[in-house]
Amino acid sequence: MSDVLSLASAPVANVLASIPSPSVSYLQLGPFRVHFYALCILAGMAVCLWLGSRRWKAAGGTPERVFDVAMWAIPAGIIGARAYHVLITDPGSYFGPNVADPWAFLKIWEGGIGIMGAVSVGALGAWYGCRRYGMNFPAFADAVAPGILLAQAFGRWGNWFNQELFGKPTTLPWGLEISASSGNFPTQYPAGTLFHPTFLYESLWNLLGVALLLWLGRKGVLKLGQTLWLYVFYYGVGRLFIEMFLRIDTSEMLWGVRIHVWTALLLVLLGAVGFVVAGRRAAAKAAAGIEPAPAEFAPKPVEGKTAEDAEEKASEKAESSEDSDSSKSESSTKSS
Repeated sequence: MSDVLSLASAPVANVLASIPSPSVSYLQLGPFRVHFYALCILAGMAVCLWLGSRRWKAAGGTPERVFDVAMWAIPAGIIGARAYHVLITDPGSYFGPNVADPWAFLKIWEGGIGIMGAVSVGALGAWYGCRRYGMNFPAFADAVAPGILLAQAFGRWGNWFNQELFGKPTTLPWGLEISASSGNFPTQYPAGTLFHPTFLYESLWNLLGVALLLWLGRKGVLKLGQTLWLYVFYYGVGRLFIEMFLRIDTSEMLWGVRIHVWTALLLVLLGAVGFVVAGRRAAAKAAAGIEPAPAEFAPKPVEGKTAEDAEEKASEKAESSEDSDSSKSESSTKSS
């Protein structure tokens, strides 16, 4: 009984002393190893497609088209994520005279991806998919932007399972436990040191951003393209703060500053400029009486063809129909 009373009277900081890290990072299913990090990413993709298809339908598009575009955006995003890690985050591990395996940069299953590369190159894949299926890319990007941020909120939990990318030591009651036997534990600190759970900070920041984008969307205050650029700006601000003040993992440096600080700063600047330009462009079109472009253009493309191919095919079909009608008319004249 005295133990119970002692626990009840203990300070909250002593009860909620830390956030434990998982003891395992994968599931072993027979010969297959399924990493929780991958499951977090897949869950993020699923919620992104779900939310994106709902918003695309609300914008006047065909919800199934979101999945069609994803077939181009997701592979491009995977390539971009790996390229960002290999070329920007950790090039020293993949290139140079001391690298044992010159093909290690291809082994994505061994870990090493970057969300900034995933989003930027994935956007190129989405642009191509929209062009292929006759879709308004700015409208599509606005529709899926909150879903992408939601996916990033899910994906960050993969860092928790991997015990990686945490922040500086802290004595706060939500400090993150990292196993001293983990290869990611900083050797300059004693075992039992708690660290800032940057994965949690970024996940919560992203969730708040999703709520903000959805709320502004319902208010109708954002113009075409502004949802996308606000997402870029918002994510960049959060990432900039975490990279500048919290992260302690090894990073490439540029002019004495972590490389990810520069890329986050670039996102902030691009987002701000893009937001202003999109607003001015929408205002100029409204002043000129130009109606907003539809979500999907007519004629709708056939499977495996671009919108231009579909239009050309429709034109050929119309010409063929006219020739057929002309032949029938001549035949009728001869018969009479």
